[in-house]
Amino acid sequence: MAFLHSVGSLDTGPTIKGDGVFLRTPTMNDFREWSELRAESRSFLAPWEPIWPSDDLTRQAFRRRLKRYQREIRDDLGYPFFLFRSGDNTLLGGLTLTHVRRGVAQACTLGYWMGAPHADRGHMTNGVRAVLPFVFETLKLHRIEAACLSHNIASIKLLEKTGFVREGHARNYLCINGRWQDHLLFARVLEDHLGLTGDGAAGAS
Repeated sequence: MAFLHSVGSLDTGPTIKGDGVFLRTPTMNDFREWSELRAESRSFLAPWEPIWPSDDLTRQAFRRRLKRYQREIRDDLGYPFFLFRSGDNTLLGGLTLTHVRRGVAQACTLGYWMGAPHADRGHMTNGVRAVLPFVFETLKLHRIEAACLSHNIASIKLLEKTGFVREGHARNYLCINGRWQDHLLFARVLEDHLGLTGDGAAGAS
């Protein structure tokens, strides 16, 4: 993996290379491909996401989204990425690092979505694997957390495959698809990344 831009670049943010994929901060040039992929994938994504605002796929809403992303990068609060296929630069989905906490926590939260035409091909697994060195080595965080619905088998498999350890069960944790729903809680810590613990190191290859 390679980091092609510094964290401090507010125009593009960091760009990260992985196995057959790369991640970079969204720009306005991505609007058309993003909106088309999200529209095409709406029924596929709806069970796993909050209800979309009525204007979610408009250019104006996308512009507001980018302004929020830029503030988050500037303030070291979050790092949003779009996931692309190497070679033809096709947009596959998105991955976000949010709720960055410094001080005694040194942690962030992982989220992701995959376009329906590109699901079940290992792309997001490669994207998550690519972003882990950025979390632990560039951002110098100690912990990355993730939550998924208890019946989201694909997401559970992805997290386990990338070395996340199941830590608990949270009742009515997030409002997904209009309902408060239970979630499984996962995390990966720096010691897992360095191979210093048994549980998390297994999925790090």
